[in-house]
Amino acid sequence: MISRRNLLIKSITSLVYLAISGCAKAGELSSRQNEDSGFKLSDSPNFNKLTKRFQHPDGDLNDKSFGDLFNFFKDYFRRVDDDWENTGFPVVQISNNKLKSFKENVMWVGHSSVMINHSNLTILTDPQFSDYASPFSFMGPKRATPAPFKPAELPPLDVVIISHNHYDHLDEYSIRQISKHQPNVKFLVPLGLRKLLIEWGVADVTELDWWQSVIVKGVTFQPTPVQHWSKRSAFDRNKTLWAGWMTQWEDFSFYFTGDTGYSDDFKEVSKRLGRPDLAAIPIGAYEPREFMKSSHINPEEAVAVFKDLGAKYAIAIHWGTFKLTLEKMDEPPRRLERAIENAEVSKTQFRVLQHGEFWPEVFTDS
Repeated sequence: MISRRNLLIKSITSLVYLAISGCAKAGELSSRQNEDSGFKLSDSPNFNKLTKRFQHPDGDLNDKSFGDLFNFFKDYFRRVDDDWENTGFPVVQISNNKLKSFKENVMWVGHSSVMINHSNLTILTDPQFSDYASPFSFMGPKRATPAPFKPAELPPLDVVIISHNHYDHLDEYSIRQISKHQPNVKFLVPLGLRKLLIEWGVADVTELDWWQSVIVKGVTFQPTPVQHWSKRSAFDRNKTLWAGWMTQWEDFSFYFTGDTGYSDDFKEVSKRLGRPDLAAIPIGAYEPREFMKSSHINPEEAVAVFKDLGAKYAIAIHWGTFKLTLEKMDEPPRRLERAIENAEVSKTQFRVLQHGEFWPEVFTDS
């Protein structure tokens, strides 16, 4: 069991974090998709005009009571020691030369950050290089596994995709660093996030609604519905949209789920946009199940998403970087291995990569 001293430290730190992070300044939220177009967020078919919030077609399944939240955080503060939380997981050491020559390849950077290059277009999803997934630089969920490189060492990027505004997916430090070192990168975000990124120094931001599309260098990008939610402060719940993203070249497609609970959305994605060659699917942050199931899929559901999409390959994401929930940090890949076997899916199709590991065979086998 966790020691009394560690319990006290974790409890005090977490309580302070929770008490003030809900009121942390998140920047002025965008009220327009594009100030020149006159399009209002409330014009979106996914915006509930009664609640003045975005909403999944199945309803807001993630709205928790104070009692639910209290019980979760009580259990989180009293969690048993997890050795992986202190040691982290192995990280592949990458030379600058190998990063600069990143071509026809895909890499799991960590958490929900995936870097992929195909046909001279390089994409990075949900960049998160901070020590804490938090509005603060000294408290909150702490990074257990270091990033394999610094933002300044990234190869030239063309597009950065953002799935939603939670701190473990939309990180101000990472965005500012990328914009500083690569000011011409194009950022693609769900509705409502454009103005915030501009405040952080991003020069080129396009925000889109579900099923809208934009073409960058001949490649089509399209956000899709997923069952999740958004929030960065005590006052902005679901004021901005969240999304999965389909990226389609002429000869290859990549689907990034972002964060999601299990739903029929993935069958609809496959039906409308086709089966992806590669999908990035989360496998962690799922316990306690009753509390988390509307927000995060577990490994068995991740395999179901893989099959619903009809994907050829998948990378396991959203595990092993931050301690966010109650399951041991090494449990998701172990459960995924069993789920893959039970579903008669090949281990070469749905892979668990190390932080910083490449997977070029995705392209050579396609």
